[in-house]
This record gives sequence, C-alpha cells and structure tokens, in this order.
Amino acid sequence: MMPSNIIKELQELTQTNRKGVDALFEAESELAEKENELDKVESKAFLESQGTVADRQALARLEASDARFERDLAKAKVNRIKVKLKVIESELMAQATMSKMLQAEMKL
Repeated sequence: MMPSNIIKELQELTQTNRKGVDALFEAESELAEKENELDKVESKAFLESQGTVADRQALARLEASDARFERDLAKAKVNRIKVKLKVIESELMAQATMSKMLQAEMKL
C-alpha cells in the first residue's frame, strides 16, 4: 500500500468518524424524545385506568406498547451507531499501524 493511499484512507475514516459523532447525537436526542413520549403515554394510561395497582400497571403497559416499541427502535439505532464508531476507530488504528510499518520499511 502506498503512503498516499494510507493518508487518503485515514482522512476518509476521520471524516466518517466526525459524521458518526453528529449522527450519534441526533440518535440520542431522538431516543430521549421517545423515552419522554413513552413516560407520558404510560403515566396517562395508568392514571386513567381503573382497578388494582397491578391491573392499572398492566393496562398502562399495554397502552404504551407502541411507544415502547418506538423507544426500543431508537435505542437500537443508538447502539448501532456506537458499534459503527468503534469499528471506525479500529480501522483508524489499523491504518495508523500500517503507516508506521510502511515508514519502518522505508528506513531499511
């Protein structure tokens, strides 16, 4: 691999990593909104339900199932972005290592 290819790859990975940080912030913001919505729906359903506390909790949970599903999808999105960022960081380290190895070979 040529030094120019390594530099190009490092630049692309760095740029992708920066975009990932922004995407993570957006996904975490979305997750916070979904959790807030879930809390509202579940609390409202609990307050409007009749019966024992256990019955009211069960009905509130049932009523909030769609909001819970949306929250879970938002969590999955956050987790996926975090995994992608870790992969990019690993690729950056691998490219940096290749650069050092290439530099050492050139000195020989």
